Order: sequence, then structure tokens, then C-alpha cells
Amino acid sequence: MIDIPIPKWLKLESYNTIIRNNFGNRGYADGNKEEQYTGILGQNVVLNYYNKPLVVGGGGFDDGVDLVLNDKRVDVKCMGRNGAVKQGYTNNFIAAQDNYNTDIYLFCSINKKDSILTMCGWVTKEQFKNRRVFHEKGSLRFRKDGTAIKVKTDLYEIDNDMLNDIKDLS
Repeated sequence: MIDIPIPKWLKLESYNTIIRNNFGNRGYADGNKEEQYTGILGQNVVLNYYNKPLVVGGGGFDDGVDLVLNDKRVDVKCMGRNGAVKQGYTNNFIAAQDNYNTDIYLFCSINKKDSILTMCGWVTKEQFKNRRVFHEKGSLRFRKDGTAIKVKTDLYEIDNDMLNDIKDLS
């Protein structure tokens, strides 16, 4: 895993991008503004890390392609957390996004308390299909700490220990 401190200017730029654009136009599982902000901020941190242009918005649907690395189309998946990410943590993936035109999923977590993005790891689309766990909308999903949440939409999960080392992506 790689930890990247999030600079204030990048938080502000990502917030302004969300204000200028509505990234929730699918009609299902669109995410509220906070969830959209987490996604755009995560994507921008990764883009900045790889010296790529930041998200501008307004260009229409990107088919899930957030950046291209080594001729591979990468979809950045990012979750907000209230503390530091750990190896055993789980990453969510909305099932409706399963058919997007991507090659690799890069899973990240944002520690909202300390303003740090952790690039947790990555998988190819094929690896993801073989390693993920499905949870149906409305079902109860039990966490490792014993708590449960009701699933808002069909989703897949994959644990950090099932991901490829982030250092192997570059």
C-alpha cells in the first residue's frame, strides 16, 4: 500500500469540480455529493500522483476509464473512511459498473480524519471476477467487527489482501 497526503489545494479543486458538475446521472446508485466528492478527490490524488491531468468534468460519460497506465484502462475506486486503512479492510464496487470498458481496478481509501489517500492495490477485471463476493441490494452485510449494514444497491466486495501490490502497477 502507498499513503499519499492530500494537499488542501487538491481538496478544493475536487470540491469545485463537484460543484460545477453533476457526476450522478446514471439514475441509479449515483451517490450523493459527499460520495461523488470522495470519488473525484480519490481520482484526482491518483492522477496527480501519476502526473496526469486532473478531472475537469463536463465531457460526458468516461465508460469508467479514469486514467491510462501502460496502455491499460484504469478505473479508480475510492472509499472514504474515518481512520487509517488496514490490510484486512474491504473495498466496495457497485455491480452496475461491472460492464464498463476498463482493464484494471485500482482500489483506494481516503482517511478523512488525517487527509491521506491510501492506494490499497489493484486487480485486472478478470482477477476481480474470480476474487470478489456479491451482496444483493437490501441484504445485510456483516462486517468483521460484528456490525451489519443494509446494502443500498447490488455490489461486490474485495478485501485488500486479495489485491495485487500497488508497486506492481507502475
